[in-house]
Amino acid sequence: MKALLLIDSEDDYIKLLDVDKPVPQKNQILVRLKAAALNRRDQWIRQGMYPGIQFNTILGSDGAGVVESVGDGVSSDLIDAEVIINPNISWGENPKAQSPDYHILGMPTNGTLAEYVVVEANRIQQKPSHLSWEEAAALPLGGLTAYRALFTQGHVAPKENVLISGAGGGVAQLAFLFAMAAGANVYVTSGSRDKLEKCLGLGAVAGFNYKDEHWCKEALKTTGGFDLVIDSAGGDQLNDFVKMMKPAGRIVFYGATNGMPSKIDMFRMFWNQVTLQGSTMGNDQEFEQMLELVNNNRIKPIIDSVRPLDEVISAFDEMKAGKQFGKLVLRP
Repeated sequence: MKALLLIDSEDDYIKLLDVDKPVPQKNQILVRLKAAALNRRDQWIRQGMYPGIQFNTILGSDGAGVVESVGDGVSSDLIDAEVIINPNISWGENPKAQSPDYHILGMPTNGTLAEYVVVEANRIQQKPSHLSWEEAAALPLGGLTAYRALFTQGHVAPKENVLISGAGGGVAQLAFLFAMAAGANVYVTSGSRDKLEKCLGLGAVAGFNYKDEHWCKEALKTTGGFDLVIDSAGGDQLNDFVKMMKPAGRIVFYGATNGMPSKIDMFRMFWNQVTLQGSTMGNDQEFEQMLELVNNNRIKPIIDSVRPLDEVISAFDEMKAGKQFGKLVLRP
């Protein structure tokens, strides 16, 4: 079968190769993938910027497909089931935090950027019927990360003012859609005026270009302050968020692409009872709750483009450039 492998090469760390079709072992299933999607995680792995790099691994955390065969201990009733894959592996028994053994499908465990993938039978859920294969494949990692940040950590509530920063990213876009489904007043930031316009067309109350010098003052004047901020960048903009929070506001971050802030306005934070909360992808119960939210509200992930698996390298290059709006999806 065709698969995208992480390899030790001077030219590029990823290459589409022919490898043996996997065989499900005890308690495992073989899924014939109908679609898979890229995440920033995949590009970071390609650039060697992710912990625990292991070469000769098939990348990809997001996928949906049809169960083709099962291993010992798995009911044959699952064969031909249309499924979406939960990329969590070994979260552990504590719902509040992952175990030391936790990892994500797609390194070190072989992932979804292939024609087939083997996963444990308890890693699958029924594909939401209102989603196409491409939409279903775009959901798992980003949807779970967004759900935990917004609901578990952020405690979003109807009519609250919610700011989603960096609205061009996959997780941010799903957080945007989820927050609207929760009945919040949703605002976005982006460095692209085109992306801001697209978010406004999808239902954002307002958008702010973080490249504008006075965007924070504009946001405060427009909103009166935020109850909740969902962020992936970190860096010194954390202090901008602190200034814009309502009393008892929450800032939840699931990444730090801008690195560490040079300082944090702790005085303003403690006086206004502001919470700064880290968040990761999420546990299995949250994955089920995320799917319930998607099904009940008929939510559809935003797709930027769909292309054959043969063009996966170009999809990676496009993701690195950061100009896409929505998920980049591959069809094996």
